[in-house]
Amino acid sequence: MNTRRKNRLMVVVAILVGLGLATSLVMYALRSNIDLFYTPSEILNGKGEDHSKPEPGQRLRVGGMVMPGSVKRDANTLQVSFKLYDGNGVISVTYLGILPDLFREGQGVVAQGVLEKGNLVNAKEVLAKHDEKYTPPEIEDAMKKNHISPVTAWQTGTPAGQS
Repeated sequence: MNTRRKNRLMVVVAILVGLGLATSLVMYALRSNIDLFYTPSEILNGKGEDHSKPEPGQRLRVGGMVMPGSVKRDANTLQVSFKLYDGNGVISVTYLGILPDLFREGQGVVAQGVLEKGNLVNAKEVLAKHDEKYTPPEIEDAMKKNHISPVTAWQTGTPAGQS
């Protein structure tokens, strides 16, 4: 092999190694920015066939209905706590900030934040649905699967899936 071909081969190998290393570093950096969507029952019981539960400290998005009577506002700060319900489970959410205008009890919301111990989500962002007919697709699927609306279940005290 002559020197010219050897140099070209070395350059090509160096470029491939550099691209592989750059791709690995980017994938590692983005790994911590992935926010997975969960419903309250998936946080409590696990998600998928292997029932994998999110770990405390994990960033996630959780969607459900705001349980009537659960919204508590701190009079001195913008701290708000409420419970999210999906028919099979209830989790607590805390949020420091101004809630969307459409946020109210009995409505669907998606909270994005960090899971803390005790199934508490410390939300950094709360999104409310934009009209009375809209429900996020993941929440709608969970509601169909549970066969009962959260408000109805809360009012009757009947867990989802039972009559």
